[in-house]
Amino acid sequence: MLSLNSHYKSLYVYTEPSTRRSDFTYQQLGKRAFDIGVALLIAVTILSWLIPLLGLLIRIESPGPILFIQKRTGFRGVEFNCLKFRTMTYNPKADFQQATKYDNRVTLLGRFLRRTNLDEMPQFLNVLVGDMSIVGPRPHALQHSAQFWNTMPEYRKRYRVKPGITGLAQVRGCRGETDKFIKMQHRVKYDRFYNRKRSPALDMWICWLTIKSMIEGNMNVW
Repeated sequence: MLSLNSHYKSLYVYTEPSTRRSDFTYQQLGKRAFDIGVALLIAVTILSWLIPLLGLLIRIESPGPILFIQKRTGFRGVEFNCLKFRTMTYNPKADFQQATKYDNRVTLLGRFLRRTNLDEMPQFLNVLVGDMSIVGPRPHALQHSAQFWNTMPEYRKRYRVKPGITGLAQVRGCRGETDKFIKMQHRVKYDRFYNRKRSPALDMWICWLTIKSMIEGNMNVW
């Protein structure tokens, strides 16, 4: 497995920009304006009361911080602090381990938050500061990036755009644990397709499917 230090040496070498002029217009202007507008609206109308409410419920059910803050790989390989509502029992000394089916670390409230995607809501704050976009490939933990950066040829190309709160891979069912190499390959295939075909229409379609999934509940997440 690639060490994290060597991983970041590779990341900072990779700075290949998009060459399409239309890409620049949408990604740098229109998409960012959309991100800021929607994130501000969500922050004012929803996060202003959702964070205190869920924060209280999280603390009542399980002692520990309200938010789970994890270093993740972002645009062009630059790491950032990704925010989520905490959905597991708090153990600051625990090693990195993805949640698995019937994982007893996941709280009762946490299971609900994960299946409805509500645990991702604080990431609208990441969008406001520019670390993330509303739609894009999901940001992976540093451990995953270190594992797949040099072993999967297409993996690093997913970082040509900002990571998203939701993405094409997620609305097509790629959720939950990536315990097998082929599962990550499947996600990266969707991420690369999104990078090539991204457009306002595709983003709106992904947003619609995400809202639909939140209402119905996602059974691929535990």
